[in-house]
Amino acid sequence: MCSYSVWPGILSGAGTPELSPTGFVLQAGESATLSVPTSWSGRLWGRTYCTQDSSGKFSCLTGDCGSSTVECSGSGAAPPATLAEFTLNGAGGLDFYDISVVDGYNLPMMVAPQGGTGGNCSSTGCSVDLNGECPAELKVVDESDEGVACKSACNAFGEAQYCCSGAYASPATCRPSTYSEFFKTSCPQAYSYAYDDGTSTFTCAGANYIITFCPGPSTSVKSGSTSTANPLAADYVSAGSYLSPSIPIVLTTAVGAASLLDCAIPLNIRTYG
Repeated sequence: MCSYSVWPGILSGAGTPELSPTGFVLQAGESATLSVPTSWSGRLWGRTYCTQDSSGKFSCLTGDCGSSTVECSGSGAAPPATLAEFTLNGAGGLDFYDISVVDGYNLPMMVAPQGGTGGNCSSTGCSVDLNGECPAELKVVDESDEGVACKSACNAFGEAQYCCSGAYASPATCRPSTYSEFFKTSCPQAYSYAYDDGTSTFTCAGANYIITFCPGPSTSVKSGSTSTANPLAADYVSAGSYLSPSIPIVLTTAVGAASLLDCAIPLNIRTYG
């Protein structure tokens, strides 16, 4: 579905190493292989409608990390943005992962474990384009008045009942709203509000993970066209990898999963045209 370029951004969690790169571009149909430590935690997202002005400042209409460059360098996504969240080698040696639209939505995104054991090792995500159907009070539009992202109610209104804060800061008091139900109905596996754990957190162990933007078939953001491309058919083209300082960085252009050294888990990131 991605008939447009996507600029993935990567933010490591507190106490885990910053990966390299922290941002890059994927043209429609391209993919990248990123290697991370086995105990890494963090989030990945896609930035869209990115430009560079005459002074060299880089910015994106959705998912911008405010770094003014392609790399995010320790900065997270400005909402709204669809997020893939990981805690690898967590409790019980399991990987915990999810797709979250708690901070809003900007493009379809899926996570698929490959070759794992333990846990449920299920694919998860939000494969539909919500930008056109987004409620007017949540919709982010471009200069042509076309929907390019969909805010969460918390981001749109800042009220405690939507943000699960203040008197609503517990599972008992913060309940789904009509706005979070809009996201949940369309994307039943994705986190739709802060306490949506029961149906939205997935586990696996010893897996590789494929993160797919615009997995299709689905309507594209701009053109309204559809694609039925097989989301498992693209080649892998590496944009870089992270390994410990004692091990050299490995770049690959192999078809299929990259050849990686010990103590690293590949995250294969791709888009489909």
